[in-house]
Amino acid sequence: MTFTRDELIGRLNRAGELEVSGTDPIEQATYFDTGKFRWHGPAGAEADYDGLAELFAGFRAAFDDRSIRRGIMLAEGNLIACQTWIEGTFARTYDDSPAGRPLPPTGERLVWAIINIFQFDDQGRLVEEWVQYDNRELLRQLGVTQE
Repeated sequence: MTFTRDELIGRLNRAGELEVSGTDPIEQATYFDTGKFRWHGPAGAEADYDGLAELFAGFRAAFDDRSIRRGIMLAEGNLIACQTWIEGTFARTYDDSPAGRPLPPTGERLVWAIINIFQFDDQGRLVEEWVQYDNRELLRQLGVTQE
């Protein structure tokens, strides 16, 4: 099956909304090849579909008023590159923080600016994602100070 650029963008946007909201994990899984999916993050971080789901569960547990938005999107074949901003209010302890330890809430709004590249299979499912973000800025927003 062949998907148009607009169909893949729609699927990507819906998958992101479901990851951030956590409202329907069954629907969310339909946007991924859950057995083959691989996530590649900064500094060699790697995860499969379950690892990505855990990352977002930890984010949802610590942040209220969560949202996701996309900026510039470039599509070629089965690849989409885009800007992504995930936001939320840091309301509870972040147990799975990128600092490698639980972090206490700051009560502040966090804006996680990300550059992503997504790869889809022929069935319109996500099979791979490459992610880059400014980890120092993210940690600053989480209240982590350099010692």
